[in-house]
Amino acid sequence: MLRLSPSPDRLPALPPLDVAERGSSLGRDAWRRLRKNRLAVASGLFLLALVLGCTVLPGLLGLSYSDIDLALGYSPPSLRYPLGTDRLGHDVFARTLFGCRISLAVGLAATLVSLTIGVTWGAVAGYVGGKLDAVMMRIVDIVYALPFTVFVILLMVFCDALAKRLQFGPTWNLLALFAAIGAVEWLTMARIVRGQVQSLKRMEFVEAARTLGLGHGRIIFRHLLPNLLGPVIVYTTLTIPGVMLLEAFLSFLGLGVKAPMSSLGTLLYDGQLEMESQTWLLLGPGAVFALTLLALNFMGDGLRDALDVRASAD
Repeated sequence: MLRLSPSPDRLPALPPLDVAERGSSLGRDAWRRLRKNRLAVASGLFLLALVLGCTVLPGLLGLSYSDIDLALGYSPPSLRYPLGTDRLGHDVFARTLFGCRISLAVGLAATLVSLTIGVTWGAVAGYVGGKLDAVMMRIVDIVYALPFTVFVILLMVFCDALAKRLQFGPTWNLLALFAAIGAVEWLTMARIVRGQVQSLKRMEFVEAARTLGLGHGRIIFRHLLPNLLGPVIVYTTLTIPGVMLLEAFLSFLGLGVKAPMSSLGTLLYDGQLEMESQTWLLLGPGAVFALTLLALNFMGDGLRDALDVRASAD
């Protein structure tokens, strides 16, 4: 049977080029999924408000963490002092803002140190492989076997003794705190990056880069690491709360931030000494610390779900 082709006027019309469906990038898909996670968005807004409050409010309100008014003594919360005052007449609200600033700075700086060490160590070990990979990862296993809390405490005690001997100021203590915490928090990041690099280095774009004659360093830092931004960002957001907890623990033991500066850990330590009679000394800093850790963890969970390339783009 002879079949006639349909006439040109009966063919389905093609959409014009200017209204054709546009492609979507990985970042755009991740942002769309993140916006649907209301808890992560609320956590991000809370963290943004917290950072702005810690950096802007003290200057606008003329607050200082070292102002002393012995006539006030222990004063309960009021309109002038929203979180009350401590034994020396310090404004607990002002000290909480400054303490939160220092705790966030410690968390970010120490995480940056651990991120730099862990990503570089894991990327080199995973890309090179062989005996070098075995030696580097055995070093990681040995450091993992050490009680890192005791190691950090010993390192901080050594830094304190060195600072007193050389008569360094409080800034040296903060730098030592950054280095001490960052020096023990990079181990898990190194293992994560190593595993990801081992799976990526066999893919076609790496073989193409080698064919073009690119060096190993350029392949690692210009081609492999950009493909690891998702897991690295997620683990970074989950590392910051752990670093802040470790800093609070060290400050609780008297090995963290030194007076007259304060962190949330030192405020919690001071508050627990008077928690039975002056509860406001503990409730205010404790609530800020707990909400900050919850927000960071919720934000990390939201980023993990948003950056998952296997998630459906619904």
